[in-house]
Amino acid sequence: MTRLLGILVIFLFSSTIKVKAQGLLSEKNNFTRQDTLRGSITPERAWWDLTYYHLDIKVDPDNKFISGKNTIQYKVLQDYSVMQIDLQPPMKITKIIQNGKELHVRDEENAHFITLIDNQKIGDINSLDVYYEGHPKEAINAPWDGGLSWKKDANGNDFIATSCQGLGASVWWPNKDHMYDEVDSMLISVNVPKDLMDVSNGRLRSVEQFGDTKTYNWIVKNPINNYGVNINIGDYVHFSEKYDGENGFLDMDYYVLRDNLEKAKEHFKDAPKMMKAFEYWFGPYPFYKDGYKLVEVPYLGMEHQSSVTYGNHYSKGYLGSDLSGTGWGLKFDFIIIHESGHEWFANNITDKDIADMWIHESFTAYSENLFLDYYYGKKASAEYVIGTRKKIQNDKPIIGPYNVNKEGSGDMYYKGANMLHTLRQLIEDDEKWRQILRGLNKTFYHQTVTTKQIEDYISEQSGIDLTEFFNQYLRTTKIPTLEYNMENNQLKYRWTNIVDKFDMPIKVNINDKEQWIYPQSEWKIMSLKNKNFSFKVDPNFYIDTKKL
Repeated sequence: MTRLLGILVIFLFSSTIKVKAQGLLSEKNNFTRQDTLRGSITPERAWWDLTYYHLDIKVDPDNKFISGKNTIQYKVLQDYSVMQIDLQPPMKITKIIQNGKELHVRDEENAHFITLIDNQKIGDINSLDVYYEGHPKEAINAPWDGGLSWKKDANGNDFIATSCQGLGASVWWPNKDHMYDEVDSMLISVNVPKDLMDVSNGRLRSVEQFGDTKTYNWIVKNPINNYGVNINIGDYVHFSEKYDGENGFLDMDYYVLRDNLEKAKEHFKDAPKMMKAFEYWFGPYPFYKDGYKLVEVPYLGMEHQSSVTYGNHYSKGYLGSDLSGTGWGLKFDFIIIHESGHEWFANNITDKDIADMWIHESFTAYSENLFLDYYYGKKASAEYVIGTRKKIQNDKPIIGPYNVNKEGSGDMYYKGANMLHTLRQLIEDDEKWRQILRGLNKTFYHQTVTTKQIEDYISEQSGIDLTEFFNQYLRTTKIPTLEYNMENNQLKYRWTNIVDKFDMPIKVNINDKEQWIYPQSEWKIMSLKNKNFSFKVDPNFYIDTKKL
């Protein structure tokens, strides 16, 4: 990537960080039936629970074509006979078979409704095979506008990868494309030309050769969300290490282009450093059974579960830039740290509805400064997260509309991170805060969750009713504003621009003495001994101030 292109990409990220979720580059407020079919738990989804997938496909790089089938195993929860499976055009379902019988399919754009013939008895475990093929949507600007990236490496070899958050996994394979229901386990079989390798999620079970092609079989033993499933195809070489972690030895595997092997061996030292810091803050890595992989791809990177993708050009920061403007962002590789942080928040704890995507992005953006905290101290951590405030737009609430596959503001990244940093100040006990973060990952281990569950857990564990705090920062664009006046031996102060009943205390410095004050919507008055006094708000609180 040229320096100019790098600058342009950095500008894009800085000004539109809200669009990291792929396929959601344009604003959309007029929702259609397709949005509801995609974003809601329809009756045709609700009656069955995913248990297992076997995605078995052939990738033809020359023709940019995918063909194969997905075996879908499920448990029957209700008496129903129509199943919704999602696959986006121009991909096409060619047939669906259950128990040797071909089933009728009614197509409604991205949603496909299958009429089942056999009786679906409650409690039974059944399966069907969905055969499909086509030229999947080509990514225009991955990972923001996702799909399939069909690229070449410097030696002319095919270099192919998927990225589909927001846009949906159904852009390249048929599945139950909703966040609420994660498959319990999965086998991914990918047939590629014999001179190439496929790297997918989980562990490599076997490699089979068929003429001039090879099939790579990857087994995923943990629950996995749809967009976390990936294929990465290239002229890869592999190296590995074992990390002595909280749950024993963890396999850490690295797949990079052949020419980048020596460079990667040095640069990827950030990966075990990440693991050490995040196991400290968040608890054990959630996928010991599947291992951890860092896989080079032809785009910037993404948080695919146990198969984190990497394209940051072996540079510190974000493509060589510090997003905080403080210098601290150049102490680590942004993609290794941020995308790996999603293993805890996004892959372990997953939102049930994309409207709650802040659960993924706020905690993971916050993980960047926790990494700094672990290695460089609390001051460095604070300076970094405060430095990212310049990226906050306050254009719309962090939480989006429900049931239409629509996320909220991109402020879920750094407004969310600063909200959490503020919350750390309110708890005023770093070890308690650390145990809350670890407790989230233990309590909601391998689960899909709602915002309410996260809010309630933090309120309960902190001993603070955070209802108005979360309402303020997640559901409005208002930044609490401390209005104050200093005259006649008095400090006068109050909150404005707040939700009803918001009464957050803040830490201030008066005449070089640190203390807490407790503003409310009504004026409060503090009498002081001296006429001339200094007053400063602790910058760790994400608020505005206005001197009257």
